[in-house]
Amino acid sequence: MLIRFTAPALFVLLAACQSTGGLDPIYEGLEPPPGTPAVDEAVDGLIVGHRLMAAGEYELALRAYLRAGSDQGLTADVLSALGSANLRLGRLGQAEALLRRAIEKDEKFVPAWNNLGAALMEQGKTGEARRVFEVAFALDSGNSDQIRDNLRLAIAKTEISAYDDGNKDNFELVRRGDGRYLLLSTP
Repeated sequence: MLIRFTAPALFVLLAACQSTGGLDPIYEGLEPPPGTPAVDEAVDGLIVGHRLMAAGEYELALRAYLRAGSDQGLTADVLSALGSANLRLGRLGQAEALLRRAIEKDEKFVPAWNNLGAALMEQGKTGEARRVFEVAFALDSGNSDQIRDNLRLAIAKTEISAYDDGNKDNFELVRRGDGRYLLLSTP
């Protein structure tokens, strides 16, 4: 059987078989200036994400945390960071699920417990949030003012809810560093 190739098909076939040997030198870019330190590894995605969270760039922080997850695996720290970013983006269901997974990975990871409590409070699940803040407070041995304040607010909210006259408190999340948040009640 004789196979006939047209000129363009033969050109493509031969080009596909050719070894290129890498990029053409014109596409490699310029040499860095003298004295520029060589970059051997990328910056940790968690560090980048934490800095972006502090700057209010929650979507970019989420991407950095996803990159950290691809590099390090889905550790409790990475899952907690992903949950925190989703919490700030208002994706409360996703935040809750990620924070619960972080707690499954490490039952003593205090920031995940605290942020889960914040996510539950935002969803109006004050009873469960109170229990979560109690666990965070106990694991932290009462050392964190933010967790103590969150717990006080959750206790007040659960005790007042039986006598609620229909006025709803609004909550505001305030970042306090290390992936921890403080719930502030605003009238």
